[in-house]
Amino acid sequence: MTDAPAATGPLPYRLIATDLDGTLLGPDHTVSARTRAALAAATAAGAAHIVVTGRTVPVARPILDDLGYRGIAVCSQGAQLYHAGEHRLLTSVTLDRTVAALALEKIEAETGRLALAAARDGLDGEVLFGPGYRMGYDMEQVSVTDPDEFWTAPISKLYIQHPRLDDDALADAARIAAGGLIGVTVAGSGLVELLPLGLTKATGLSLAARRLKVTAADTIAFGDMPNDIPLLEWARHGVAMANAHDGLKAMADEITASHAEDGIAVVLERLFPAAA
Repeated sequence: MTDAPAATGPLPYRLIATDLDGTLLGPDHTVSARTRAALAAATAAGAAHIVVTGRTVPVARPILDDLGYRGIAVCSQGAQLYHAGEHRLLTSVTLDRTVAALALEKIEAETGRLALAAARDGLDGEVLFGPGYRMGYDMEQVSVTDPDEFWTAPISKLYIQHPRLDDDALADAARIAAGGLIGVTVAGSGLVELLPLGLTKATGLSLAARRLKVTAADTIAFGDMPNDIPLLEWARHGVAMANAHDGLKAMADEITASHAEDGIAVVLERLFPAAA
């Protein structure tokens, strides 16, 4: 594990990529004044900040608006590129519903009945909640009782929960049963997600970075959960929060303070002294 280099001369990184929940957002789901100041100083020095989140655009938008964020955000685990300043989707990848239904059938054959939610595609895509599904953060939700409703419109991803299996065990079971059909990731507590095969946060970030004319070699990335592993692998320097999942900590280049202790600011203040 190596520390990111201190800033001397040219910018140490031209792109700062941050996850939201458990990373940029504190336990109260807001961005602290210290972290805002550190990001402002880094961007004033010439670095770009890009949010890379598992949240879909409608769920991420209130936070982006509160930040005054006007650039490109990578949403829905890389499926959506969103221009916040223009309130416009630049790209959107959907989960094939026939494939998703087959994958779900295979998973439930091994695990038993799952609680299910689905994020519909689009700028205003609703999140449909089936019986028994509980989301860990507040969002507008639509309850459905007929399972066929999940398949009536394009979706970005599915969320699954099991009454007994923990997140890691459920994700492992889903990969074993249907890993050849769909991607599976753990995005947070109670958030096991089924995605288009091959899609990751790194997929979306690479597309966004190309638009910004920067590369992985220009990038430092921050995260906290297994869905951030591809993100940190893609970047030249990957930073895990102290509150991160053990799997992410094991592969990170650096571990910073927790999201409750301004871990992003701790690193940026070292890299960009004007942020201190």
